[in-house]
Amino acid sequence: MPQVQVTIDGKSYRMACGEGEEAHLTALAEELGQRVAEMRKSFGEIGDMRLQVMAALTIADELAEARRRLAAAEAETTALRAETERLSEARAVESGELAAGVSEAAARIERLVQALAGSEAREA
Repeated sequence: MPQVQVTIDGKSYRMACGEGEEAHLTALAEELGQRVAEMRKSFGEIGDMRLQVMAALTIADELAEARRRLAAAEAETTALRAETERLSEARAVESGELAAGVSEAAARIERLVQALAGSEAREA
């Protein structure tokens, strides 16, 4: 299992990761380090552990918000798919009704043509 040396808030840590995940783990550590540095600028020296916990909670909050938004988007997508299906079914019913109406109109026209042809034949 590969190991990566990462630095967070000036401290080095050796971390194990899956094959091919080294760059991703390094980028995550850099992001956490940046968050800790931002918090240090905002809050000053309040303790390394406290800054790291605050940074982790900030990231966890962003993750929770992203999950909430994803769930809302999935629910909206499900509702839109259901509405699309309902509209497609309604369109199919309307198309069937339209086709039946056209067929009925064609049959009526045919009967009128036959009736007219029959009356012209009798008159001649």
